[in-house]
Amino acid sequence: MATVVEKTGIRREKGWLYYLDKRGDVSRARMARGGGKGPKGREKVAKCGIEREEGFLYFIDKKGNVAKVKMKRSSGRKKTSRKKTARKKTARKKTARKKSARKKTARKKTARKKTARKKSARKKTARKKSARKKTARKKTARKKPARRKAAKKKARKKTARKAPARKKTARKKAARRARR
Repeated sequence: MATVVEKTGIRREKGWLYYLDKRGDVSRARMARGGGKGPKGREKVAKCGIEREEGFLYFIDKKGNVAKVKMKRSSGRKKTSRKKTARKKTARKKTARKKSARKKTARKKTARKKTARKKSARKKTARKKSARKKTARKKTARKKPARRKAAKKKARKKTARKAPARKKTARKKAARRARR
């Protein structure tokens, strides 16, 4: 069970979160409610200066006193495990660098493959677009006569809105060919 560390007798107000800060004093902060941004700010409620022991959880109980409880899963291993994982990570990074040096020749081959893939992807998208147009034409042909008329009117309006395409002169065509 919890043991009282210091009697403060704090009376809690709604909408505030009470906790023990880094210096060991009782502080409070506004709780976020309703997703909106509330007023920011932290206030010190009582100065206690409590020194924390490892493996204990400190909290403010129902009576407003500072209490502590021994944590079930803490055993002081956290600091040593962090050091071990850091050592393992550095060792892995070194091996990864060696592998990247060996694969330089393989990268050239993959670059060629990528360009070939891009070309094939472009062809596929062009095929898909043409297939979509064909299916769209078939759907309009299947519609009832009244719907066909409405579709034709819409098509006329769309073409009327667009500016008429200008014909390219022979000079412009020749200039474009020269650029290629």
